Amino acid sequence: MLPCGVGQLKKYIKVFEKRIDVFFQYLAAGLEGKLDINWLRDFTCLARTLNFTRAAEERNITQSAFSRRIKSLEIWMGVPLIKRSSYPVQLSEAGQQFLPVALELIANLTDIRQTLRAQEQGSTAFQRVAVLHTISVNYLSLRIAELEDSIPNLRVRIYSDNLRTCCQLLSEGTCDFLLYYRHKDVQPVFDEAQFARKDIGTELMLPVAEASAARAGGWDLDRGGRRPFPYLGYDPSSFLGSVVDQTIGSRTPPLSLRYMDALTEAIKRRMLSGSGIAWLPESVVAAELAAGRVVQVGGPVWQAQLTLSLFCSLERLDKTGLQVWDAL
Repeated sequence: MLPCGVGQLKKYIKVFEKRIDVFFQYLAAGLEGKLDINWLRDFTCLARTLNFTRAAEERNITQSAFSRRIKSLEIWMGVPLIKRSSYPVQLSEAGQQFLPVALELIANLTDIRQTLRAQEQGSTAFQRVAVLHTISVNYLSLRIAELEDSIPNLRVRIYSDNLRTCCQLLSEGTCDFLLYYRHKDVQPVFDEAQFARKDIGTELMLPVAEASAARAGGWDLDRGGRRPFPYLGYDPSSFLGSVVDQTIGSRTPPLSLRYMDALTEAIKRRMLSGSGIAWLPESVVAAELAAGRVVQVGGPVWQAQLTLSLFCSLERLDKTGLQVWDAL
């Protein structure tokens, strides 16, 4: 039995929460002069997402811990950086002024750490590339093998992840290069104008299926069918998912979504098992198309053209990095 009523208990809880918040403020204030680079990464992530929950998920910490770290940074700065009363949250005037400084600090600290470590080891610094998993497997690994013949002592560190994380790695200076697909009808998830861009080539997204399954099921997007065709799709929040949605557009093909995944290779495996139709980059299924194991199930109207683009901040590249930029 509670020693007090529910109303009184709620008051006690509110007082406790306020005291806990004050405690963390004092704790952060006691660390004055000690700035954690993670606070800067948190702040830049929040500035991009304008959402505490989403930013905490991207930073892989709880929302309460994320909020405390943002508060710690504000106490260290001595001014509010976030307007919490608006929805979505916005940067304060001080936050807007501090954002480019925070991004530069992160980039400079990351660069000098890499340089000093390389000097200590007596080796060339790693060229760090953020890339979509599909591009890493089907293009970049082979291209790097070719670059090793022309760039002595080339060392490469690959970060394969989803597009949002890859863009964040470049923006924060954790990576030197970003390699990803672009599409004319899908908005980029970062400010491309801040970086140098080089378009390396183009590739088609094709609607394909395992040959025998396509023939047996009569899967043909141009002709349609009496029954919906089984469809293997991407997560709708992913880049390739957005590309397929834009490609289908206002057309209503007879598709029944049977499987969803964020990874192209996983969707390809399901397609090869005869499970349904999938949109895949041509390079991913080039060998199977040539062998006749896979067939296209729609004409040009169902295809999407992707541009393979390389991004970097040229002024942050070392000599080897500039060679990589020129060679790709």
